[in-house]
Amino acid sequence: MRRPTISDLARASGVSIATVDRVLNGRHRVREETARRVYDAAQSIGYHAVGLIRQRVFEDLPQYRLAFLLQKPMQPFYQAFAREIETAARAVTSARIQAQIDFPPASTPAAIVEKLRALGARNQAIALVAPDYPAVTTAIEELKEKGIPVFSLLSDFASGVRNAYIGVNNRKVGRTAAWAIAKTARVPGKVACFVGSHRFHGHELREIGFRSYFRENAPEFDVVDTLINLDTPEITHEATLTLLQKHPDLVGIYVCGGGMEGAISAIREENLGGRIVLVVNELTPDSKAGLADDIVAMAIGTPLPTLCKELMVLMTGAIKNCETVAPGQFFLPFDIHISENI
Repeated sequence: MRRPTISDLARASGVSIATVDRVLNGRHRVREETARRVYDAAQSIGYHAVGLIRQRVFEDLPQYRLAFLLQKPMQPFYQAFAREIETAARAVTSARIQAQIDFPPASTPAAIVEKLRALGARNQAIALVAPDYPAVTTAIEELKEKGIPVFSLLSDFASGVRNAYIGVNNRKVGRTAAWAIAKTARVPGKVACFVGSHRFHGHELREIGFRSYFRENAPEFDVVDTLINLDTPEITHEATLTLLQKHPDLVGIYVCGGGMEGAISAIREENLGGRIVLVVNELTPDSKAGLADDIVAMAIGTPLPTLCKELMVLMTGAIKNCETVAPGQFFLPFDIHISENI
């Protein structure tokens, strides 16, 4: 395809070529509404100077440096998360957002703390996904003393120290997974739950919700001991095959963290689609394929676009207000994906 020209940009934004030229070169002031329309059009058609136009449009706005520390950069979910952060940052119209997205080399306290300190040296606020370790809490206390607000994402940590948690209500997620298994299993039987690590507070809450639902509403099901899969497909695959051999009456599995690919592949190999009710978290290429061929019964998803949009508001607000507020929790409604709505 040919490269979009200034004439194409003028046509797409509904203004004259002269107006586009003024936006590009900043020779004369252009109404903010008009300049934003040119910028939006430049994004939509892939105009080569969209970065320059953005600089012109937003040059008088405050600039905020925001850091985001995610997990496992090769996982499709976190790749999608990073893209949504970038999209939400570009969509902010009240400020210029400089977003730095990073990943620790491991989920160990030392690796996370090292990244936190490095990000804190260059940014005004930080949001991260992390296990709940005392060393992480100490690092967040240090950042707080320097006036850098910190937000927990997806799984809470450093309660009482971090500024706020934003994500889904993980206990309700676990209860929803249990409801799906109890209502759709052909007969009562044994059910199993995988967690990545009990250091992830979100995983622990999902497990608690999962067990409490069966205890209260479906006691005819037997929840076996929880398995730790370290969020890895390989461990989940082998553990699922072992479960199927050990418990012929197994009727349901809930993977409440990462590693669902292993459970999907194991159930597919054993040709047990439709017989084992498998519930996973997040809609990824693997879970979507599992839903399509009746391997996965339900995928419970985090609304990433909404989360990232709200995150921009919370982080910039914390920087602007420069005041200490009571640490809070911002729960977002989660998405339910089944084969009929993907």
